[in-house]
Order: sequence, then structure tokens, then C-alpha cells
Amino acid sequence: MTTTSEPRPRGWYKRNEIAVTPWLFLAPAILFFLVYVIFPIFQSINISFYDWDGLGEARWVGFDNYVELADDSAFEVSLWNNFKWLIFYLLAIPAGLFIALFLNQTVTGIRIYKSLFFFPFVLSQVVVGLVFSWFYLPNEGLLSNALAWFGLGPLNVLGDPTWATYGIIAAGLWPQTAYCMILYLTGLNAVDPEQVEAARLDGAKGWKMLWYVIIPQLKPATFIAFVVTIIGALRSFDLISIMTNGGPFGQTRVLSFYMFEKALSEYGFRMGYGAAIAVVLFLIMLMFIAYFLFSMYREEKGR
Repeated sequence: MTTTSEPRPRGWYKRNEIAVTPWLFLAPAILFFLVYVIFPIFQSINISFYDWDGLGEARWVGFDNYVELADDSAFEVSLWNNFKWLIFYLLAIPAGLFIALFLNQTVTGIRIYKSLFFFPFVLSQVVVGLVFSWFYLPNEGLLSNALAWFGLGPLNVLGDPTWATYGIIAAGLWPQTAYCMILYLTGLNAVDPEQVEAARLDGAKGWKMLWYVIIPQLKPATFIAFVVTIIGALRSFDLISIMTNGGPFGQTRVLSFYMFEKALSEYGFRMGYGAAIAVVLFLIMLMFIAYFLFSMYREEKGR
């Protein structure tokens, strides 16, 4: 006569192993995200309600910092410049798409062309700023020399309050276009060739093929390109610091640079006021990103 022993009861982890294990792998990343991203956001919001120099005792002032922003002409210039960055920086997305379409061809020497277009992406923003500062020199710069060929006088781009911001944006578009190009090159590798062939059989070609067949399959790459480009436009700081340092006459400031001037520069140390600027910048950025995330979610839910 044989006796069968009852199976030993499994522990809590063994019973929930499939559900718990992914969270264990994600735990370190979540912890770092909470400590270095989420907590500083709420800390900045809290500091924005104080008058604090970063060293002494903080004094509660409520919404006074935000009220002061409404009457600050330098903040108005910075905000308007940020919208200029946002509008013109988005040109990197269609430019990156068309360059990717060109580089996706199988022609002789295409690897050399890819390397040339990829080159700006690996350059530091500091290097890009220095290169374009030399390019814009009013007498020795390549731009002024090129204008001289057409009988036009030298143009001091970075010294002219009207053109300085646009000159810096053009410098930023160079590496940003390369980044969007890389995203679209990756997306083009995932395009379904059967859909393309079926569209050709139906007579689609040129712009119709691009608009109705190719671009819908590039939506994930387009979403990432939009989010990264918007964030890059709103947090632009490096190029401004290198090329004009906010000048001339403060006309190239953006919110991130003005925040630095008020909170951390030699004549700043207004941490509460700088934090208020940072909160406004964060809310603008959050508004755009939330819109794209909601649009993406609604589209996925509708499938």
C-alpha cells in the first residue's frame, strides 16, 4: 500500500512570481526616477512660493513670484523666444524625414552620405555653438563672405537683436535634423513592403505613396521626434550660453536661460523666482507632451 504525500504549499513569491518579477527589475529605475525627477519637480514648485537666496532663511511669499513674472518684460521676451524656438525647431521633423527618404535609397556611396548627415548628431552643443559663432562673424565669417559674392554687405547676425534668435535656432536645427533623420531611418526599416507593393499596384506613387502609405507607418517615429524636438526647443540653453550669453541686450534669452540668470548667475541668487520660471516652463512642456500622449492613447484605443 502506497501513500501519496501532499504537495508542499508554495510561498507568496512563487505564487506571484510572474507578476512580481518585472517590478523587481524595474524597481531601481523607478527609484532613481522618483528621487532625481519627481521629487525635484515638487521641490521646485515648493521653492517657487518662497523668497530665498539659496543660503539664508527662506521667507514665504505665496504667489508673489508668479505675480512679478506677469510684469517682468525680460520674462515676456524669454517666453516669446521660447515660442519662436518651438515653431521653427519643428522644421527639423520634415527635414529629417526627407533626408531619411533620400538616404534610404540603394545608390553608390550612400554610406558616405549617411555618415555626413549623421555627423552633426555626435557633436557637442558647445562645438556646434562655436562653429556657428565663427560662421556668423560679421567680417571673417563664411556667411558674410557668401553674401559678398552677391554684392550684399556683411551681416552681424549675433549682434543684431532682430536676427540673433533666428541665427541660434538655425544652429540648433543642424544637429536636431540629424537626430530626426536617425529616427525616421529606423522607422523606414520597419515599413511593410507588402503595403508599398500593393499601393503601387493600385497606382499610388510620389506624394500619394508618401502621404497615405509611408507616413502612417512612421507614426511611432514621428511621435518620438515631436516629443524630443519640443523638449529640446523648450529647454534650449547650451547654444544661447555659448553664442550670445543672452545678448544682445537680453533679446536671445529663453526661459531656461533666464531661470539660470535669476537663480544661479553672479547677480542672481533668487531661487524662488528662478523656481517660478522653471515651473512655468515645466507646465508648458507638460501641456504639449500630455497632448501628444493623449492623442497617441486615443488612437491606440480606437483600433
